[in-house]
Amino acid sequence: MPEAEIVARKAEIVRALRRIVPGEGVVSEPAGLVPFETDALSAYRTTPLAVALPQTTEQVADILAWCQANGVKVVPRGAGTSLSGGALPLGDGIVLGLSKLNRILEIDYANRCAVVQPGVTNLAISQAVAGAGFYYAPDPSSQVACTIGGNVAENSGGVHCLKYGLTTNNLLGCELVLMSGEVVRLGGRGLDSAGYDLLGIVTGSEGLLGIVTEVTVRILPRPSAAKALLLGFHSVEAAADTVGDIIAAGMIPAGLEMMDGPALRAAEAYVAAGYPTDAEALLIVELDGPEEECRELAGHVRALANGRGAFFVKASKSEAERLAFWAGRKAAFPALGRLAADYYCMDGTIPRRRLAEVLRKISEMSAAYGLGVANVFHAGDGNLHPLILYDADNPGELEKAEEFGADILRLCVAVGGVLTGEHGVGVEKRDLMGEMFDPTDLACQQRVKCAFDPGLLLNPGKVFPTLHRCAEMGRMHVHRGKLAFPELPRF
Repeated sequence: MPEAEIVARKAEIVRALRRIVPGEGVVSEPAGLVPFETDALSAYRTTPLAVALPQTTEQVADILAWCQANGVKVVPRGAGTSLSGGALPLGDGIVLGLSKLNRILEIDYANRCAVVQPGVTNLAISQAVAGAGFYYAPDPSSQVACTIGGNVAENSGGVHCLKYGLTTNNLLGCELVLMSGEVVRLGGRGLDSAGYDLLGIVTGSEGLLGIVTEVTVRILPRPSAAKALLLGFHSVEAAADTVGDIIAAGMIPAGLEMMDGPALRAAEAYVAAGYPTDAEALLIVELDGPEEECRELAGHVRALANGRGAFFVKASKSEAERLAFWAGRKAAFPALGRLAADYYCMDGTIPRRRLAEVLRKISEMSAAYGLGVANVFHAGDGNLHPLILYDADNPGELEKAEEFGADILRLCVAVGGVLTGEHGVGVEKRDLMGEMFDPTDLACQQRVKCAFDPGLLLNPGKVFPTLHRCAEMGRMHVHRGKLAFPELPRF
C-alpha cells in the first residue's frame, strides 16, 4: 500500500476510535506507541497503527463492531507480560488495551467468588479479600503486574497450581465481547453451567475468539497453616527423582518448585532467601492445611528427600521465613539478569517421570549450542521454564537461542509432553504446532476460530502456523467416520 494511503487509513481509524473513546483514550503519536510495540517477548517489536484504551464494555463493543465493519485487525493487550508474543501488535492493525478496566466490581463471600474487570492485577484480588481470610489461588511470578484478563487468555498458573489448579480451575464465568460487538456471558457463579463448555474454550484462547471485559473468579479460604521446606541436592537428577517420590507417595503439596544451581545462586545473590549456594538443585515444597497435617507431611517429605541424598533440609519457622523462601523463587527471572545480558524463557510441559532425563538432555543441548541455561520451574506438574542465556548484541546469538528453545520444545513433545503449560503459543511456538498436532487437529481448531471470528480480525498471526480463510474451512466434511480435509494443503 502506498505511503499516502497508509497515512490516510491511519487517520480514518484514529478519528473513528476517538469518536468512541474520547479524551485520552486513543494513542496515535509515534512516541506514545513505543511502549505498546512489544510484550515480555521483547526480541520482537512492531508499531501498531494506534492504541485504543476503552473504559467500559460498551466502548469495547463499539470498537470491535467498527473494526469488523471496516476490516481493521485488533490485537488485545492486558499488562503486556506475555512471554510468547501474544500481545505483539500488527503494523496494519490496532491494539486494544484493557488496562483502564481495572475495578473490582463485587466480592461475594457467601458464594466464594469475586467479580472483577480484566485490568485488575492478579495480586490485587488476593489483597482485596485478605481481610476476610480469603485469597485467589493462581499466582504467576508476575502476579504483581499481570492482569486477570491476560491470565484468562493464557490460562496462567503459578507456584500453587499443582494443588489448586490453573486459571481454568478457578474461573466461574466471564463477559465476552465478540468481534461483531455482541456481548455474551459465559458461566456464572455456580460450579458448573449447562450446555457446551464455552468458558473452557475461551480460557487459554489467547485473544483469538473474543475480548473478556468481566471475570468471575473463585476465592478460597486461606489455609490455617502453611509450611515451606527447602531441600538441597548435589545433583539435578536426585531432586527430580524426589519430585516423583513425593507425588507417588500420595502427597499433593500446595507448591513443588525446582531451581537448578545457576538459578538458585542468582536468586540467592539477588534476594538472600537462605538458599544453599553449594547445591546443584533446590526443591521448594509447600504444605498447607491444618497444623498437624502440615507437620506430618513435612516429616514424610524430609524422609523421601533424605532417601535421595538431600544434604540440606530447612523448614520455615515463621510466616515471614516462608514468604522469604518464595521471594527467591519469584525473583528468579529478574535475578538471572546478573548472568547474561538477555534470556529467552521457554515453557513446555512433560510427564514428571521424565524430568531427570529431559533436564539432562537440556544440559547436553546447552553444551552443543554454546549457550548457558538456567532452570526454574513448576516441578510438581512438570511445567518446565528453561531460561536460555544469550547476548542479543552478539550477531546470531538470538537465532541460536531460538533454535535451542525449539529443540527443547520438540523434546517435550517427544517424551509425551506438550508445547506450553501456561505461557501460551503466541508467535513464539506458532511454527512448532505441527510437532504436536496433525493437519486435521489444526483445521478443527481453526474451525472454532472461524465460529467466533469469521473475518479473522482478532489477533491474527498467532497460534496457527497457517491461517486459512473461513470459506476454506467450510469445506470440511465427514467421510467414513473420520474428519477429512481433501481441499486443504498440508501445513
